[in-house]
Amino acid sequence: MEKIKIAFIGLDTSHSVELSRLMCSPDLPAEQKIDGMTVTACMRFETPFQNKEGLDKRQAQLEAWGIKVTEDFDEAIADCDAIQLEINDPAYHLEFFQRVAALGKPVFLDKPLAGTLEDGREIMRLARKHNTRVFSGSSLPLFPAVGAAADKLAKLGEPVLFGHTFGALGKAAAGDSLIWYGVHSFEMLQRIMGCGAERVFAVDNGQSVVSTIEYSDDRRGVIESTRTSWRYGGRVQSAKNVEFFLVDGPLYYYLMKEIRAFFQGGPAPISMEQTFEGLAMMVAASKSIASGKTVEVEKL
Repeated sequence: MEKIKIAFIGLDTSHSVELSRLMCSPDLPAEQKIDGMTVTACMRFETPFQNKEGLDKRQAQLEAWGIKVTEDFDEAIADCDAIQLEINDPAYHLEFFQRVAALGKPVFLDKPLAGTLEDGREIMRLARKHNTRVFSGSSLPLFPAVGAAADKLAKLGEPVLFGHTFGALGKAAAGDSLIWYGVHSFEMLQRIMGCGAERVFAVDNGQSVVSTIEYSDDRRGVIESTRTSWRYGGRVQSAKNVEFFLVDGPLYYYLMKEIRAFFQGGPAPISMEQTFEGLAMMVAASKSIASGKTVEVEKL
């Protein structure tokens, strides 16, 4: 079977190199390789997250693997079956989704969905208008241990009452850092709790941002986004049992397995509605920090 040909849009993130490595690096061990797909081209452009020097270094690596790097959008997508929007700066996500939504090709939009709730709504509108096959999200909730913890309680027939996740909070070169990097821990909570978030109260204590999430059925979630640790994990809890999990393994490998299944025609592992709610939760958390009050999670 011919490989699925993927066009990458964006080179301001290390994801463009690391995800390409899984498909195109000739010296990657067989057990680490994602078969059935290849990256044919990548469009580069500067953003506040990466300057020309950094882009040049990444371009050299991609070209060593036989991937064309261009500054021309049409050239990048000229011979592709699917598109990955790998843009570190979420301020550009709507602009480039507008350019790919009507192409009739499946799309993966890397985290976060958008930099603002307004941009996120417009992306959702365009996806519905053009019936775009798209999913968007962080790699963290797709790590097997996260889902396994929640699934174990589900198999016991025990409703999840409480969830806690923790993860890193990097400093964004532009825009809201909580939306840019807090997305990892927020979307892990969604994986174990599902949708239905109603209100958020968040506090920035300097070392971390702690967000408490209220759900309509009296469930609770707590998210700790830390500035001093780059580990991820959490717990999921019922009335009788608790399951802990740590994220420690090849995140990009599991992400690309899900992308491959989606590009091959399978269902999205994360619904766009869930991804939008995650963005709305982060926006509510930022507003809560600024106001010192509990903030409603806006609905789609």
